[in-house]
Amino acid sequence: MGGSDSCESWRNMSNLQSFLHKTTPFVPSQSLPKSSIRESSHWQALGKDTVDCFSLRELWDQYYESSAYGLGVPVRLPTGETAVQYYVPYLSAIQIYTSKSTTALRNVGEDSESDSWSDDSESEKQSKSWDATSEESLSEPDGSWPARDRLGHLYFQYVEYCPPYGRVPLMEKVTELAQTYPGLTSFKSEDLSPASWMSVSWYPIYHIPFRRNVKDLSACFLTYHTISSSFQDNMPGDLEKEGCCNIGGKNGKGSTEAVNRIPLPPFGLATYKAQGTFWLNPESEDQEQFATLYSAADSWLKQLRVHHHDFSFFSTHSTM
Repeated sequence: MGGSDSCESWRNMSNLQSFLHKTTPFVPSQSLPKSSIRESSHWQALGKDTVDCFSLRELWDQYYESSAYGLGVPVRLPTGETAVQYYVPYLSAIQIYTSKSTTALRNVGEDSESDSWSDDSESEKQSKSWDATSEESLSEPDGSWPARDRLGHLYFQYVEYCPPYGRVPLMEKVTELAQTYPGLTSFKSEDLSPASWMSVSWYPIYHIPFRRNVKDLSACFLTYHTISSSFQDNMPGDLEKEGCCNIGGKNGKGSTEAVNRIPLPPFGLATYKAQGTFWLNPESEDQEQFATLYSAADSWLKQLRVHHHDFSFFSTHSTM
């Protein structure tokens, strides 16, 4: 996920905007006629005749480099100096809903249960299981989700319970899970219903140049991304023009080759140890943007009746 150094637009961004920009994967895609997509009723809301689709394998490849070396996010320090903070991505949670039934459902997340993080409160320790629902229990919550037609069939779900030091980077975790659930790497986005999503947790490892006592750089983040093409019309227009600033895939840093790419910017966000004006620039729209993204993540989890351990922890410990 190490974006292209040739993209200098970050200099006009706040630190939060820089982070969100750099953690947006730009996945190689192809345009398919809407009529050719299986269960096309999922896609009728899109306002165009074609749908940009991608393979999940190509999506995970975007995290290849950052899983190995970290993702560099340019930030501006309180002194006015600039630095690059590196983060490692971890798979925090994922749900894959397909347009038609594929295999019997199994819970995987429960195998990774562990004691809560060392400073968890008793209220956070009360739930140790992935509180995902079966298709039968997914009735319409407040009319928001038409149960079966919209959600599709739950093929796979996972949530991480291990503390950060017990986790493996995203690429390694996906490779491990795909041995049991091959759809993780074989499915294409057109196979998935709009309810499919993933959450990535980002933990800092080091920054260059090194500066002592910059506590703001210890912040951690949770980003939420759709892994279905159904929301692509809602993507900001400027993202579609900035495929060079991706997160750095398997083929090198910030490839600028002529390849159609679809951006999957975070639709939700939660933070831990991110505070003050370092991450929320009062001269920008950071506060409003963060509130919108946090609310979207919270609403999404509630609608799908998911207990996301990392989100609960970040929410009860966040000082933003």
